[in-house]
Amino acid sequence: MDFNDLTGPSEAELTAIELEWPLIAAELDLTQAEILLLTADGGPSELDWKRLRRAERERLAALRDLLNLTEAAMRPVRRLAVA
Repeated sequence: MDFNDLTGPSEAELTAIELEWPLIAAELDLTQAEILLLTADGGPSELDWKRLRRAERERLAALRDLLNLTEAAMRPVRRLAVA
């Protein structure tokens, strides 16, 4: 493989990653909360469960926000009649 031929992500791909980043970060936080829950000495504590629930809520909020942005971008633009 010739690494000189690699061009990297396009501007559109970078924009998509930037838009998706809050969801990616929320999913990483959720994964971390799940790991802490599963590896807690003596079993998970109430704090571990709260951490998991908070991470799940944040992930759902990030997903909702991304879907709202996507929906807004896909709506057709209404043209106003010019008199």
